Amino acid sequence: MAGRLSKLQLVEKNQIRKDIPEFNVGDTVKMKIKVQEADKVRLHGWEGVVIAKRGAGIQKMFTVRKVTFGEGVEKTFPINSPVIAGFKVVSTGKVKRAKLFYLRDKSGKSARINSELVTSGGQELLAAKAA
Repeated sequence: MAGRLSKLQLVEKNQIRKDIPEFNVGDTVKMKIKVQEADKVRLHGWEGVVIAKRGAGIQKMFTVRKVTFGEGVEKTFPINSPVIAGFKVVSTGKVKRAKLFYLRDKSGKSARINSELVTSGGQELLAAKAA
C-alpha cells in the first residue's frame, strides 16, 4: 500500500500549480477567472477577501468573499484549478482566526480587516488601521 501512496503523490506533484503566490486567510486577492459563455471563453475579474482555506496537496481549496451591490457573494476555488487564469495578492490582512465566517454578519466599517498593501515586489507600501 505504501507503493500506491508514493505513485499517487507523484501524480499529484505534477498537477500542483506553481504560479499561484503564497497567501493566507485575511488577504485580499484579485483573480482572473475563465468563464465559458456559449462557444467562447472570457476572463472575469474577481476580487475579495480570503475567508477560509482547507485541504492539503492537490485538494487544497480557498473561499473568497466580496460584496457586490450590497449583497455578499462567496466562491470556493481549488487552488490548482485551471479555471484561475491570473492571481494576485493585493493586500495582506492581519487576522487572529483561521476562518473569517463572522464577516458574513458584518457590513460597512465593521467588516474591515487590518491590512498592509503590498507592491508587486512584495514590499509593504502602506499600513492601514481599521477603527
